[in-house]
Amino acid sequence: MPDSMRERLVALRRDLHQHPELSFAEHRTSDVLSRALEALAPAKLSRVAGTGLIARFPGRDRSAPVVAIRGDIDALPIHEATGLAFASTNAGVMHACGHDVHATWAVGAAALLSEAPAEGDVLVVLQPAEEIGEGAAAIVESGQLDGVSAIFGAHVDRRFTVGQVVAQAGPLAASADVFEIVLTGRGAHGARPHESADPIVCMAAVVTALQTIVSRRVNPATPAVVTIGMVNAGTASNVIPERAELRGTLRATDHETRALLRAEVRDISTHIAAAHRVEAQVSFSAGVPPVINDVRAAQWAADAAAALFGAESVVPLGITNMAGEDFAWYQHRIPGCFLRVGAREQGEAVIPAHSPQFDVSEEAIFVGAAVLAECARRASADLAAERT
Repeated sequence: MPDSMRERLVALRRDLHQHPELSFAEHRTSDVLSRALEALAPAKLSRVAGTGLIARFPGRDRSAPVVAIRGDIDALPIHEATGLAFASTNAGVMHACGHDVHATWAVGAAALLSEAPAEGDVLVVLQPAEEIGEGAAAIVESGQLDGVSAIFGAHVDRRFTVGQVVAQAGPLAASADVFEIVLTGRGAHGARPHESADPIVCMAAVVTALQTIVSRRVNPATPAVVTIGMVNAGTASNVIPERAELRGTLRATDHETRALLRAEVRDISTHIAAAHRVEAQVSFSAGVPPVINDVRAAQWAADAAAALFGAESVVPLGITNMAGEDFAWYQHRIPGCFLRVGAREQGEAVIPAHSPQFDVSEEAIFVGAAVLAECARRASADLAAERT
């Protein structure tokens, strides 16, 4: 990549970092990225899902299968504490998950594909609202990716050093569903509990019992998480209330376990409530599905990274990642691979994402851009060859 393009990409990343915007409010971000893409002369540039963008870069054969690259663009409601010269100027909003880098390397991949096109056209997707898990679904629902044959995306990861790339088949991130349980009993004086149907005692039993789902109902070889994060009940120390509420999250890396967790939460809550003469209302808010990388797409990605940076650059994730990622919505429709790209210099500390101190090595921009562009070329070439 020419020095002039590297300088422009670093400047772009720093501008985005300095002016972060929350999900579906990325108006300035979208305008800045639109100008960056327009400078690369795409065949078509469209607004989608409010603040999203899709740019089409022609391949050598316009009739060949189309592939896509995705970068996300939104920030988080976190007050930055990095001390960077280009730290956020928007109080309480920060690019604490690297989406400034993701957007920038998508533009960088577009630049590389402009210089050395894939066999077929490549769509560069700049997606809003990943942090709330809604942006990818909105883009899928727009229909603008209909007919795409493969899709690739990536995330910075400070557990890995610059030049390392995770590109593996199978689960890479978990589903993330929210459940709510409302327990309705009968209130009474705290001195006369026998006159009540106590929803707080019931809630305590439910919380404890829900922890047996993973230990006793899920196969020990299968990752799963049941977490209760919110409880609410009562108004005074001497009053047994009528109502208690709790909310939590369910995480799974396969569709069967995801369904099992929901069913168990409902059954356990309902039956324990009945034993306490309390009524349970259980509801679920479906979050993102699990990210499950397609075998073939993962091989294209691994081959791309190995060709660019050597076989030793391709490393395993090494953990079970139970966080959610809305790239999964694309994979419901399109074979795809989601990568992790090393973003830490040798000797630097591992700073977790969503931290006020989060920052990345800017060399990761060029690694991500090169790998995603090469993923697109390899997928496009193989898919086009199959057609003949």
